[in-house]
Amino acid sequence: MLGFQLTPAQLEIQKNAREFALKEILPVAWHYDAVDDTPLPVLRKAWEAGIMNTDIPAAYGGKGFGLLENVLITEELAAACPGLATSIFDSSLGMEPLRLSANDDLKQKYFPQIVKEFKLFCFATSEPTLGSDVAGIRCRAERDGDDYILNGTKYWVTNGGLADFMSIFATADPEKKHEGICGFVVERGWEGVTIGRRIPKLGQRGSNTVGVRFKNVRVPKENVLAPPGEGFVLAMKTFARTRPAIGAFAVGAARSAMEFAIDYAKRRKAFGAPLASFQAIQHKIADMLQRVETSRLLVWKAAWEADQGMDPTIAASIAKLYATEAALEVANEALQVFAGYGYTKMFPVEKLLRDTRLFRIYEGTSEIQRLIIAGFALGGFQPVMPPLEELPVHLERDVVNGQAAAAAWRCRICGHVHYGEAPPEECPYCFFPQSAFKKV
Repeated sequence: MLGFQLTPAQLEIQKNAREFALKEILPVAWHYDAVDDTPLPVLRKAWEAGIMNTDIPAAYGGKGFGLLENVLITEELAAACPGLATSIFDSSLGMEPLRLSANDDLKQKYFPQIVKEFKLFCFATSEPTLGSDVAGIRCRAERDGDDYILNGTKYWVTNGGLADFMSIFATADPEKKHEGICGFVVERGWEGVTIGRRIPKLGQRGSNTVGVRFKNVRVPKENVLAPPGEGFVLAMKTFARTRPAIGAFAVGAARSAMEFAIDYAKRRKAFGAPLASFQAIQHKIADMLQRVETSRLLVWKAAWEADQGMDPTIAASIAKLYATEAALEVANEALQVFAGYGYTKMFPVEKLLRDTRLFRIYEGTSEIQRLIIAGFALGGFQPVMPPLEELPVHLERDVVNGQAAAAAWRCRICGHVHYGEAPPEECPYCFFPQSAFKKV
């Protein structure tokens, strides 16, 4: 039997995250959006409150939260500000390759340090000339004895201007594509690491985003996350576990947009009645709620699969695709409810609309998610129904009352079913020869 009731511990985690979001994030969200800056004091408070880095395993001093607990936190933070929520969550994204790697010594080196001190971890696969094509990475990692020398540039690095540590994916041989990808933990203070200017963005302006250049950066062998040939798989496993969190961002932002629209519709009057009394507005609110609720269920399912040790790749892609596209629709319709006021910066929905637009792009665009889902549907999905050519669609005989005693032959071209000991010489409908028929 399925159950959707959160445990008392999970409800407490959700409650604490909600209180933090309302007290520490919501009051400053619009200011930092306006000045295009990330408030490190808020990130530090999140660390102090124990709602950052919660997925560090207990063996290294962390809380050891599962992905479900983390999406609960993420939804609440994103409801207050998707941008600040992104920067708070990004340490988990940055650490996920390390958590998934087989390098236990490297985990022992960094995880306890991050538990005890306020340190940020970021993640970088994208480059100035590539985003979705991870196999096309150009940032080079050349062997030098047991070490590696990094040269190249990473781009769209969330928290790259703030992070102390970085999960970096590079290639030992660009010609080998997937087989050349490798992964490393790089420290910001190492010689040859240069942080670029903050990238100006449409939304999520409270989240730091920069480019990072590596010029002859020496990475010691103990900081190798994945040797050449194993980096691509590690990156994909990372995305499979972090994409549900992107769905949770979308749920939180959409939920807030809906709540603001409901509040406005109840208070604002037109033609002598509240907006909420008009069916057109009611239909918009209904659509918003079903999208928020559906998105949350998909996110929870993907997170649950990951926590059960299942492969969450498909569930994560479905959750990420649906929730992020639904959030944009909800925010857009919420602005419509506000009408002209929604288009101003005096009301919150224009910011939510700008912030939600990014969800369809980062950590795998909607187009990439559709490719993943389609690949599974066309290749790995196990159907229940028989193949069409074996489907006995009886139009001329009543099989319930035993009238179909003769053999049935189905035309594989047009679907006509012929009854008899042998198929006809040609189909009477599409005129294909006897060889087009298959016994069903």
